Amino acid sequence: MKKIFWFKTVITLTLAFAMFIGTASASAEPWRFGVMADTQWTITADPLGQNPNSVSVSIINQLTQQFLIQDVKFVIEVGDLTDNGTDAGLISRAAAAQPLYAAGIGFFPMRGNHETYSPTPNNYGITQFQASFPQTQGTSNTFGATNFSSPTSVSTDLTGMSYSFDYGPVGGSARFVIIDPWVTPSKNVAPGDGYNYGYSIADQQTWISSRLDKNSRGTVHAFVFSHQPLMAESHQDSPFTGYTNANPEMQNAFFASLQDNNVGYYISGHDHMHQRSIIASPDGKSAVHETICSSDSSKFYTPKSLTDPNWFGQKTRETPLSQELYTVGYYIYTVDGPCVTVDYYSDMHGQWQSDSNYPDGSGLPDTAITPILYFVKKETWGYCLNGKEFLVAQGKSYNTVQDSYSGTTAKILGGTNGSTVTDYTGRALAKAVDTGWFPKNVSTASNILRLQGIAGLGSSQTDTYALSMSYNTKGLKTADLKKGLVGLATRDENGNWVNAVDFNIGGTKQFVLGPWNASYGLGTYGVDQKTKTAWAVINYQGDFSIASFNDYED
Repeated sequence: MKKIFWFKTVITLTLAFAMFIGTASASAEPWRFGVMADTQWTITADPLGQNPNSVSVSIINQLTQQFLIQDVKFVIEVGDLTDNGTDAGLISRAAAAQPLYAAGIGFFPMRGNHETYSPTPNNYGITQFQASFPQTQGTSNTFGATNFSSPTSVSTDLTGMSYSFDYGPVGGSARFVIIDPWVTPSKNVAPGDGYNYGYSIADQQTWISSRLDKNSRGTVHAFVFSHQPLMAESHQDSPFTGYTNANPEMQNAFFASLQDNNVGYYISGHDHMHQRSIIASPDGKSAVHETICSSDSSKFYTPKSLTDPNWFGQKTRETPLSQELYTVGYYIYTVDGPCVTVDYYSDMHGQWQSDSNYPDGSGLPDTAITPILYFVKKETWGYCLNGKEFLVAQGKSYNTVQDSYSGTTAKILGGTNGSTVTDYTGRALAKAVDTGWFPKNVSTASNILRLQGIAGLGSSQTDTYALSMSYNTKGLKTADLKKGLVGLATRDENGNWVNAVDFNIGGTKQFVLGPWNASYGLGTYGVDQKTKTAWAVINYQGDFSIASFNDYED
């Protein structure tokens, strides 16, 4: 059961999934999937003819190369596959996925609002979508994905439109639930937010809950996708058939189904920007981590003012964690037993211009031509079902971060969230710090801690903090402890456990026999034999354990 504890400055989210933790911790091999968004080509001009039928193939092809390099098992695109929604556009988007299929990599799309905009009658894109992407019904191009389901009992219009599937080995499997709320031939609702809807989340909630049910689904993880964010930054519509204040009971039921079933993330597009937030339900009883995906289009949006009347006061339900505007990007999710790590990559270009000013601004000779993209990793975060989450506000101490697992205790002893970064609207960005665990091995004297979420956007370097872990004395030599040849360790590129301070960015390496003191600087490490703990002052995140590193010391 997931428990949420709300405090004034710190939220502790305990993630426990007892049904699967035993197997998830033991043996599952890590695997990866990719996520991309909004491949609209919004410019009439296409000088090189690279973007047929309003599909940004010039961007898709470059992302495909990244997904091939990253060896993902499949890619999910969160809607707006085309700009004009024509059958020809959907056929062009399907053709652009062929290099993935040829490499044995799946591609699982969904409709966005733009798929409903075709100027000619085509069942709001449904008929051609079903024909172009039979994998959403599990009939071909599934590449290892199994157990497909759609809410056909709600309407046959939803066959392969809303759908779910499973992927991954025992101990590291995941269920993927894709929700399509858009207009269909049999249902057309216009609530006044500028969009036409079909079967609502409430209409599909029984199916959604049955697919997410942690007690029966048979997978370790679950992820939910839809084109619209739960709460966007520029767009003010929502997947709840209206603005973000619409249908609060529908929202409460949906949020509760995600939280109660340990859904890791709700992932969306629509807003053409990178945004991570925690969104609370209208009744305040549930909360969901939301990722809005960076644009893969020739269009980029700017957040609206928090005081805009069409937010209807709902922005108070959002806790922002990270934001990057005006760039092209993609996401790699690594599923590793009970843990998930997300890497966000974006192009170094930055400050992209939209539509007729794409990419650099009006009047430049390369306007309307996508340049070569150079992607760099901008951010890493994640969660573990056997760990906890701590929301640390700017200026607050990380010493609230404390967790135990099977006899090992980890604590952050000191360090402060020194970030002063704000989002476009001026809100301070908090940090969601997550712990997780893997069992000890023959090389370690403690279980293995995974620590994520301290690093901010744009750097792998974190605030300086002191991390302590307890150890088991069995097999350890007292002399090695006293000499600093055993202590807090991390893995090097070869998988060897080495002194954790060796991976610091800067600092001075110094050993102390005794407890940590707040005066100790970056690079100081020590062993406290009285409490059977080892500690180190470090400035990065990753995997840590207590181990002997005498074989690797200078």
